[in-house]
Amino acid sequence: MNDMEQKKKTPQVRFKGYDDTWEQRKLGDIADIVGGGTPSTSNDDYWDGDIDWYAPAEIADQIYVSSSERKITQQGYENSSAKMLPVGTVLFTSRAGIGKTAILCKEGCTNQGFQSIVPHENMLDPYFIFSRTDELKRYGEIKGAGSTFVEVSGKQMASMELMMPKTIEEQNAIGSYFQNLDHIITLHQRKYDQLIKMKTAMLEKMFPKNGSLYPEIRFEGFTGAWEQRKLGDIYGSIGNAFVGTVTPYYVEDGHFYLESNNVKDGQINYNSEIFINDEFYEKQKDKWLHTGDMVMVQSGHVGHAAVIPEELDNTAAHALIMFRNPKEKIESYFLNYEYQTENSKKKIENITTGNTIKHILASDMQKFVVDVPTYAEQKAIADYFQHLDNLITLHQRKLEKLKNIKKACLEKMFV
Repeated sequence: MNDMEQKKKTPQVRFKGYDDTWEQRKLGDIADIVGGGTPSTSNDDYWDGDIDWYAPAEIADQIYVSSSERKITQQGYENSSAKMLPVGTVLFTSRAGIGKTAILCKEGCTNQGFQSIVPHENMLDPYFIFSRTDELKRYGEIKGAGSTFVEVSGKQMASMELMMPKTIEEQNAIGSYFQNLDHIITLHQRKYDQLIKMKTAMLEKMFPKNGSLYPEIRFEGFTGAWEQRKLGDIYGSIGNAFVGTVTPYYVEDGHFYLESNNVKDGQINYNSEIFINDEFYEKQKDKWLHTGDMVMVQSGHVGHAAVIPEELDNTAAHALIMFRNPKEKIESYFLNYEYQTENSKKKIENITTGNTIKHILASDMQKFVVDVPTYAEQKAIADYFQHLDNLITLHQRKLEKLKNIKKACLEKMFV
């Protein structure tokens, strides 16, 4: 075998002690591919038993499954084509929505929307094959695409050819590595989800609702009623940023131009960046945004708002409502969080026009009523939610980093 052929049969990254070339194996030689079945739905004696019976809709992002939504009886099992699958089986959805996988933690069976992979002992590691879900999915989609009803058969799955280590020990090592990595990702995802839920719950409890002037939860030392104020009484200027055609002024390297795409969920993002030339930028000088000003999306995902940070001082904007020149001391970040409450979202929805594309007017935002406490309480609330947002961002970045590591490892640790 020449060097080129050997490289094709050897992963880029391997665990120490393994240097054999990988070999091509058919999935059906190292695992049983098992379909499922459904007992008669008109016979009550077949249902609500204690045997797990999975449907494809139950298989999502989870790694392991141990209890199905519907269960069948022994009688139902015996009077259907469902097959009992052992612990360690990799469930594989075989119909529209091909390629969703999960590992069985407790024996059970499935309906006919699966071609599940039952590894042969000492020939296929369950987590090793589960880690190749993307590969299995691609194969299943290609093979299933030709039929009228998109479906991949057990025979087709059994014929799938895979490059495999020659030893079960190397499979086990790779499987364990990805199992540990997935566990860490799951923990961070759980923490991230918990923080998002906590923020959502606290937004509802730390701002008044249902006409009350008192929030459900307050920081110690604050007891007074909040005031209802029109935004036009708080800000000296509420108006539109530039509205019109801007494309002639676009340049590759110029002044960042803030647009509605950059404002989402209370924050400014740089997912898409537009730059304008010096001449057009200077023409917008009277509408430049400054640190602490607020902007709100006026068309499309209306009501999403953000505060202008220091690094965007003197920024020009397009098709946004701008809140500038406050008449009194106001904590912009406090208002930004108030706009994220369900109460404010409903009030914004009430002034929204348009069917296909939603719009709100700057003139309506002049009359928009917000609940406002003392500046000290505003600041305390804003600081609390900013801290929460920072934690959310940290976990989000950690998650992205871990997912990128996994993606790189999947590319380098398999052939």
